[in-house]
Amino acid sequence: MLVAAAVCPHPPLLLPELAGAAAVELDDLRAACAAALGALRDAGADTIVVVGGADRTATYGADAAGGLAPWGVDVRSGEGEPVLPLSLSVGRWLLDREHLTASAFHAISFDAPPAECAALGERLAATAGRVAMLVMADGSACLTEKSPGYLDSRAEPYNRAIALALARAEIPPLDPGEAAELWVAGRAALQVLGGCGGTLRGELLYDDAPYGVGYFAARWTERTASPTD
Repeated sequence: MLVAAAVCPHPPLLLPELAGAAAVELDDLRAACAAALGALRDAGADTIVVVGGADRTATYGADAAGGLAPWGVDVRSGEGEPVLPLSLSVGRWLLDREHLTASAFHAISFDAPPAECAALGERLAATAGRVAMLVMADGSACLTEKSPGYLDSRAEPYNRAIALALARAEIPPLDPGEAAELWVAGRAALQVLGGCGGTLRGELLYDDAPYGVGYFAARWTERTASPTD
């Protein structure tokens, strides 16, 4: 049963070592991510699982390492050869930063059909009595003319819908084709979260696009819980 969730983005610049002198620009986002992960710490979960988008679907064990060398600085999380894709590498870095440990890392293909995503969410929610989930999910990268995917008028309302869904703790069906057109890297991972079921309380902690890409931080907690930062 899913008892808590944290949603965070996975830009390489989230790591101060990669951002360099510009690291201060994402201080608010890092703080929001830390607050979101606090929900996982406070949930009394039997296990923490991490989900993020990738080129292909795969599952990695608790000892899988991540690395950011392809993005300019060889920052690593975990020991051994880095095998985790970007989203899960950043996810592991966030967990390490908060002294939290995951039992497994799950990559879901960016183009995975909604039914496949929902089925994974259902399976993960049933892996233990009380399950907490870290979901790595960027929004649209088509919000401005300087965005990686350039400007698309559909991107802003699409991002608003995701933000509202996170605040309500209800992930609606998301069309994979439209998500691909709008460069929404987090669509599949969000749909995994949506497939977990349960009735949690949502709280949106961050919603901005500092580099023309939509970044969100949110936490979902049990309705009887009172999350603290």
